[in-house]
Amino acid sequence: MTTETLPTATLPPPRPGPDWLPDPGTYGAAPDRCIVELTARLGPLTTLRRRLTALDATLTVAPDSDDCVLSLELAGRLLGGRTLTFVSTSLTPTDEATRLHVPGELALAGPAEVVFGFRVVERTADRLLVLGTLRLPYRPLRRRTGLTLPRFRPAARIRLLVAAEFTCPA
Repeated sequence: MTTETLPTATLPPPRPGPDWLPDPGTYGAAPDRCIVELTARLGPLTTLRRRLTALDATLTVAPDSDDCVLSLELAGRLLGGRTLTFVSTSLTPTDEATRLHVPGELALAGPAEVVFGFRVVERTADRLLVLGTLRLPYRPLRRRTGLTLPRFRPAARIRLLVAAEFTCPA
């Protein structure tokens, strides 16, 4: 009877930063991998639903800290040639890192402080797939940002839906 020593697997060193984010770097979402939809609702009825085009969607993960920057730049016919932007400087995990609260600034003609709620669908070392919604009352949003809907489309609430796959350093 002989004793044999089996090789042990070496584990990679732990990544800096939280486990709910990909490796440090700048990640982009290709326009065909980023879906943005704006919905206007009046009571239980949807009065308007339009897709917006993501001109730019980036996620920057800092190497040594929890500071992250998420930025979206959106355009569409509904916006009248203007660009709707969202910029955040922090991502806060909740529910054991399956959900993220992303406070930031939504701006069109003027800024408004908002909080996106994102659900992490999938995360790997070089990819993050998220689905997020933002629900806001229409009148305060219109006053602060200048977002106006057509007169024949009444609304009490606005929902912005974002599904994005942030991959490979941009």
